[in-house]
Amino acid sequence: MNILYNCFDRADKTPFGPLWAGQTCRIRIRIPAECGAWRVLLTAEGLEQPLEKTGTEDPYDVFTAEFSVGEPGLYFYRFHIWDKNGDYDLFRAGSGTNIGLGDDWQMSVLPADYRPPESYRGMVYYQIFPDRFAKCGDCDLTGKLEPYTVRDFDTFVPRTRNATDFAGGNLRGILSKLDYIRGLGVNVIYLNPIVMAWSNHRYDAADYMRLDPMLGTEADFTALCDAAHEKGMRVVLDGVFSHTGSHSVYFDVDHHFGGGAVSAGPASKYYKWYDFQEFPKKYTAWWGVDVMPCVNELDPDYMEYILGEEGVVATWLRRGADGFRLDVADELPDAFIAALRRRVKAVKPEAVVIGEVWEDASNKISYSVRRRYFTGAELDGVINYPFRTAILDFASGRDDGRALAETVMGIAEHYPAPALDCTMAVLGTHDTERVGTLLPDRNARRAAAFLQFALPGSPVIYYGDEAGLTGGRDPMNRLPFPWGREDTEMQALYRELAALKNAHPALRTGSIYFEWAAGGIVRFVRKCRSESLFCELVRDTGDFSVE
Repeated sequence: MNILYNCFDRADKTPFGPLWAGQTCRIRIRIPAECGAWRVLLTAEGLEQPLEKTGTEDPYDVFTAEFSVGEPGLYFYRFHIWDKNGDYDLFRAGSGTNIGLGDDWQMSVLPADYRPPESYRGMVYYQIFPDRFAKCGDCDLTGKLEPYTVRDFDTFVPRTRNATDFAGGNLRGILSKLDYIRGLGVNVIYLNPIVMAWSNHRYDAADYMRLDPMLGTEADFTALCDAAHEKGMRVVLDGVFSHTGSHSVYFDVDHHFGGGAVSAGPASKYYKWYDFQEFPKKYTAWWGVDVMPCVNELDPDYMEYILGEEGVVATWLRRGADGFRLDVADELPDAFIAALRRRVKAVKPEAVVIGEVWEDASNKISYSVRRRYFTGAELDGVINYPFRTAILDFASGRDDGRALAETVMGIAEHYPAPALDCTMAVLGTHDTERVGTLLPDRNARRAAAFLQFALPGSPVIYYGDEAGLTGGRDPMNRLPFPWGREDTEMQALYRELAALKNAHPALRTGSIYFEWAAGGIVRFVRKCRSESLFCELVRDTGDFSVE
């Protein structure tokens, strides 16, 4: 007989998932009575908690403990057991246990005042790559960084990865399509970068304070936000703060802006923002891409410029934005992210801060540092790439359902429930192949879309996925929206799924447990205080039900 402890089982660990500092936790472990166990200790670095024998459940002795942890942090724990034959460590093996070999269990302890915004939990997002969604009229291109080529929006196909090849999408185009977006059931519009930049993707900021001229004017942005708000939607911006562009008012590699940029020499007020090995041509750049020089985020002047009372973050919030998705959050120092979230909440308490993290964000290590995204109350949520991988593996037939259930429950155990609900559940983004290309079978796509909306999190529709747009990696995943050529059947599916998400509190904020996951069929329950829903999906047919 095995020793029994399952952290997914609320009879063995209550509450499920992370704890808030000072919150009571109850642990139960069952040891075969024939072992004669007489002492059990839960142990982790900085934590030791004895368990007491509290009864028997034939043929097991039951050991339990109730305790709280006052210090926020990440605790990896195991059990040390003494019995009639000696003593040993008990480790995790999947959802079960193993003596002497295996993994530690994870317990996150969160700051008592950490609360991601309730109003973003389980919301439906629509992600827009601004150059490729919609165009309405022409913008004044005075000041647009050269060189650039603007081609016909309706016939645009990227010829290369040329960053200066534009389709000409703009904010007035997005404004003209707000009724379409809202009609999908969308609650939040997420925009890829919109600040002035040299490239069409705009991840190379030229001026953080200025809207890119090809997208319109500051008045256009305010009008877009005002109209979205009137229709019950919010606007979240991409915040790119780990690097700027080399073609920028800060770096100015081509001496376009003149004056006090880094190109003027070490006397520039921006010089300390960057890491020069040999001025002016040898410097640290994002992944070695020289048009994206990295910044020293903790430089006091940079911090003030981005996060001060009149800084970049506060300015765009006051112009109408409702939060930020932080590009490459792993490359931003914890202290910077924490300060950014504080500034966001000071300006708009209900605004949201989401981080781009591709792995399990609860225990992420980047640059040899264990990150504190949740235990340090730094982020309200992240991008849920682990769910994406699990969903695509299931929908494509690479997994029969068991790995999907294990991944979902593992992330649900590790993430604070409010943060999990705020986490952006993606199937495709501007960084990945489109889901229509990865899953050409329509039933597979139906199955993936259902899981994206029915599992915990905030589903993100990457513009055009709902219209049947396909494409491989950059630049083919950034084609213009196919206005007039939409796949109406897929659009109807996304409307149906968004309506389900919006109508049911259990789908937005409920807990989850699986009743079955194998053979291409999954059955799970989403439950909150006000309702309980049984969800079933048959992969091969794409049929689903919610009752």
